[in-house]
Amino acid sequence: MKKYGVMIVGTGWVSGEHIRAFEMTDKAEVRAIVSRNYDRGRAKADEYNLGDRCKIYTSYDEALNDPVIDIVVICTPNDMHCDQTIKAAAARKHILTEKPLALSWEDTLRMDAAVREAGVKTLVGYVLHYNPLFMTAKKLQKDFIGELYYVETDYFHRVTSEIPCYEWTCKKSVGGSSLLAGGCHAVDAMRWFVQDEVISVYAQSCRLRTDLEFEGTIALILKFKNGAVAKVGSSYDFISPYVFNLHLCGDKGTLWNDRLWSPNMIPEQRDYVQIPVITPNSGDVQHHPFPEQAAHFIDCIENDKETDCPISDALKTQEVVFAADQSALTGEVVHLPLDR
Repeated sequence: MKKYGVMIVGTGWVSGEHIRAFEMTDKAEVRAIVSRNYDRGRAKADEYNLGDRCKIYTSYDEALNDPVIDIVVICTPNDMHCDQTIKAAAARKHILTEKPLALSWEDTLRMDAAVREAGVKTLVGYVLHYNPLFMTAKKLQKDFIGELYYVETDYFHRVTSEIPCYEWTCKKSVGGSSLLAGGCHAVDAMRWFVQDEVISVYAQSCRLRTDLEFEGTIALILKFKNGAVAKVGSSYDFISPYVFNLHLCGDKGTLWNDRLWSPNMIPEQRDYVQIPVITPNSGDVQHHPFPEQAAHFIDCIENDKETDCPISDALKTQEVVFAADQSALTGEVVHLPLDR
């Protein structure tokens, strides 16, 4: 049985979860780690008992020439994703890249063009697709919730110096914005359930903290082509524990996080039904379903299927994010699509 060779690029907070996830599959193994510091790369390999089979590279270009590597997993800071993805595509490697794709619309389009030309499989790290609440909601959507007319998603995560990525994620040149740094998860979730094109975005933002180089809190109102509307909130500076809200309101019922109201399907329903599933209620990467994400990617590569969030789809989440940041800056509604 073929085992796919995986290369992890970066040794930060999330890289360990990707190592663990791919090592849990029986069809892949981590064969290389790329780090600007050799000792840091070796320490990461030793932490996960990868042994001598895992090479440590300090040169990304050199690592891409390694013939035993089939999959590149990009876990570097946000400002590095674009160039590393384009190079991996040119080397004909399949690519899993952390969100966000890039810090500009132009770079996002460059990445999409590169992977299309290369014909490689891609997956963008919107890992909440595999959270049990999300998976359950998808199964309930057709019969219990129905066609969606209103959706709310929120990403509230007060990032402090205790968070390993704090030093770079709060910088505009690396983190980008509240939405790019984290709130894009909420934008992706909103799109993931509505499954229609966003045609307009209006946003307002504010800053509550001086250590952020961007306005940490933003609220979006969105309109879809099919007439549905949505509201997305993102904050890096609330005085609050981590919160991820998922509210789906359809013509058959309503999902309010892990509570369901569907009187046509639940006779004599008197109150919301509590769904006993794990919810996306933690910002700790160890809480996120990376093993399920890795298994999905391997399955798509092996069976030549499209992933559930290729760069061509994540591009549309980026489009909403950039439109929202532009709207918050100008105070005007931004209509989509953006210029391509």
